[in-house]
Amino acid sequence: MTTDTIISKVWSFCTTLRDDGVGYGDYLEQLTYLIFLKMADEYSRPPYKRDVGVPKKYTWATLKPLKGAELEVHYVETLRALGTEKGMLGQIFTKAQNKITDPAKLARLIEMVDATNWVMLDSDVKGDIYEGILEKNAEDTKSGAGQYFTPRALIAAMVECVAPEPGKTIADPACGTGGFFLAAYDYLVKTHKLDKEQKAFLKNKTFHGNEIVAGTRRLCLMNLFLHNIGEIDGESCVSSADALVAQPSQTVDYVLANPPFGKKSSMTFTNEEGEQEKDDLTYNRQDFWATTSNKQLNFLQHIRSMLKTTGQAAVVLPDNVLFEGGAGETVRKKLLETTELHTILRLPTGIFYAQGVKANVLFFDNRPASKEAATKEVWYYDYRTNIHHTLKRNPLRLENLQEFIECYN
Repeated sequence: MTTDTIISKVWSFCTTLRDDGVGYGDYLEQLTYLIFLKMADEYSRPPYKRDVGVPKKYTWATLKPLKGAELEVHYVETLRALGTEKGMLGQIFTKAQNKITDPAKLARLIEMVDATNWVMLDSDVKGDIYEGILEKNAEDTKSGAGQYFTPRALIAAMVECVAPEPGKTIADPACGTGGFFLAAYDYLVKTHKLDKEQKAFLKNKTFHGNEIVAGTRRLCLMNLFLHNIGEIDGESCVSSADALVAQPSQTVDYVLANPPFGKKSSMTFTNEEGEQEKDDLTYNRQDFWATTSNKQLNFLQHIRSMLKTTGQAAVVLPDNVLFEGGAGETVRKKLLETTELHTILRLPTGIFYAQGVKANVLFFDNRPASKEAATKEVWYYDYRTNIHHTLKRNPLRLENLQEFIECYN
């Protein structure tokens, strides 16, 4: 089967399921579970003969022959059991649920996944299939998935400016579906002739992420895995912990991130009357310059604390971070003192799935402690004034930012 036939099959099935009320996100999740189980099965056979850790009772071979109610019951049981496993397996199946209520359609989906040898497919091909559906999912405004999806052209431009080098670590404390990691991976593979050691480092040690939403983390892990990042039976490189809670245990060479928009961090709790209330979350961290419930200021402080003294960051942040008083002013002053904030790219509206967001990309390099302020001057590149983009008719493309990349470099 060619790539195109696989892609069109995956898509046409998605359309069939949409008629049953199964959205892109739900379809993508079920596809994730099934492709993962099928690949685990392929790895368990020659020439690989690897034990991926899927219990015998719940392997691909146990799903294939079943039909009707029997299939549905076994599938639900499989999802629940695998969610309790360790490593990447457990992370992919955390809180997994069956969203395909018609067992006949589930059986057809299993047949479709079974017809392809996924391990043999080029990682570009597998990745393209998956990224395509992720993008479609983000466009489906009702699902709200767009908030985890940064425009790929913007990500690619940020990566080309930062120009990561092999053998160095890259982190994203709010990694969504893994867009920054994949762009960095592609960049490293295309621009460097990697030796065996560098390839192994890229696959297993380069990337470190956090994503607290279980469904998004699952899509991220699968997306990375299909692009050949991480091992099917290895530990997950994306943690489910809230990145802001504690000081990072290790520092990294690069941080590329688009922290979630929305100013407040909050947690929901049940009060004495049994009603649900929201409480603004303030992180009390010794290493923070200011204590605030403003999520973006917290992410900015956290990102600075993640960097080695030679580390570099490129971060998408909304306008208010640049102009807010109080804690905002404290954080800005400290950022300019301790890091060299050399570039601010002003972004146009209409490029994010959240409407009307005015954002910038801040590029800053960490510096060793010194009495002098590290930032002497800031270069602004204005890609906002008189620029109009829309998601459908005139989306942001990499060539729109080509001049910025050239000037930056």
